[in-house]
Amino acid sequence: MEMAITTVAMLACLQLKHFLADYVLQPLWILRGKGDFRRIGGYVHAGGHAVGTVPALTFAGIGATRIAILVLAEFVVHYLIDYGKALLSRHCRADATMRAYWAMHGADQLMHQLTYAALILAALA
Repeated sequence: MEMAITTVAMLACLQLKHFLADYVLQPLWILRGKGDFRRIGGYVHAGGHAVGTVPALTFAGIGATRIAILVLAEFVVHYLIDYGKALLSRHCRADATMRAYWAMHGADQLMHQLTYAALILAALA
C-alpha cells in the first residue's frame, strides 16, 4: 500500500506541475520560443518543467544525484517533445478548429504523460 501511495503522490505532483507549467505559467514569448533552438522560450519552459519535477521525485526518497539525472532527462525530453510539436504545427498549419490540431495536441500531451510514467518507474525501481 505504501508503494501505491507514493506512486499516486508522485503522479499527482507531476500532473499539477504539468498543468501549471503548460497552461498557467506560459506567456507568449515562451510559446513563440518553442521550435527554435536559438530562442530562449523553449529552454525556459522545459526548465520550469524540470524544476517542477523535483518535488515529485522527493516522494521516492531517492538521492540528490539520481534526482539530478532524472530532472536533466525531463528537461531534455520535454524540450524535444515541444520542439517536435512546434515544427509539426508549423508544417501542418492547423488551428484549434481542425482535427489535426487536436491530434497533435493530444499526441504531445500523451508523450508528456508517458514521460512521467517513465520518471516514476525510474525513481521507484
